[in-house]
Amino acid sequence: MFCVPSTEIGAIMNITKGGLVLFSANSNSSCMELSKRIAERLGVEMGKVQVYQEANRETRVQIQESVRGKDVFIIQTVSKDVNTTIMELLIMVYACKTSCAKSIIGVVPYFPYSKQCKMRKRGSIVSKLLASMMCKAGLTHLITMDLHQKEIQGFFNIPVDNLRASPFLLQYIQEEIPDYRNAVIVAKSPASAKRAQSFAERLRLGIAVIHGEAQDAESDMVDGRHSPPTAKYVAAIHPSLEIPMLIPKEKPPITVVGDVGGRIAIIVDDMIDDVDSFLAAAETLKERGAYKIFVMATHGLLSSDAPRLIEESAIDEVVVTNTIPHEIQKLQCPKIKTVDISMILSEAIRRIHNGESMSYLFRNIGVDD
Repeated sequence: MFCVPSTEIGAIMNITKGGLVLFSANSNSSCMELSKRIAERLGVEMGKVQVYQEANRETRVQIQESVRGKDVFIIQTVSKDVNTTIMELLIMVYACKTSCAKSIIGVVPYFPYSKQCKMRKRGSIVSKLLASMMCKAGLTHLITMDLHQKEIQGFFNIPVDNLRASPFLLQYIQEEIPDYRNAVIVAKSPASAKRAQSFAERLRLGIAVIHGEAQDAESDMVDGRHSPPTAKYVAAIHPSLEIPMLIPKEKPPITVVGDVGGRIAIIVDDMIDDVDSFLAAAETLKERGAYKIFVMATHGLLSSDAPRLIEESAIDEVVVTNTIPHEIQKLQCPKIKTVDISMILSEAIRRIHNGESMSYLFRNIGVDD
């Protein structure tokens, strides 16, 4: 048995503490609020780095401290200029890789281009391209939150932790909506019924699903490699072949499956971008007798005129997390409320750095959640 001198113990502790470096890859100062919250919770200072746009609009990244042999966590929140945001992240990851960082973990709460994760006509699966670019740049691990489709994790050949914001949103419902026991969880389209079911079962509430013409037609655009040749071309190759044609879809008149009369309606989804479908759903719920309408989502993109449209609509409150900065939108629309999710992101960073299990952050989360 031997004793380690106190000076050596202090040196070991410093090495452990100094093994984590936290960077923000944003050149836009309004996007750094989440990074500062995470750093404050971890009790560390933000790493020294310069990220800026040159006169010719090229992105330049200059890391101003050593990252050799360290765990580097790069936090990137998506700004309105999404393509610049992506380049900032890729360049910083590559800069850390060439500076001999031990591991490079991307903390990207909202994964951009996540809506483009399926083949549509002659388009492309852009989220697969973005995943490949991140891995090629040198990313060794990704922390994200509520991917638009969980299958996006399969586009990466590195570990991906897809955290959930639902515990924070559920807590908001229980603490900020006094009569939530009289509420019903609403899916604005059949595609979001699973998420609504998850919320309803955890809150012991009923569920309603809106179906019909006003629903989001995103799923109808997904048709695989849909590039049918002309009838003349087919006949020239197979003169005797008659392929049965798929009957075109015809949406029924809008209906609400479930009782919302005299109840609080809480519409849940993973993101709020174009608000037209939410406004249509709110109008339908009002007509069916709902006396208060909430909209809850993880990612508040709130593009274009969303704040003005929400303010003028039948929606009483929109609740989103701070995965995407939306302070300007909140000034334009007092109905928009924010839930802070920096706690779970900082805990994920701490556990990965210390080599601890991540299963604690996924308690009671099923396959369909």
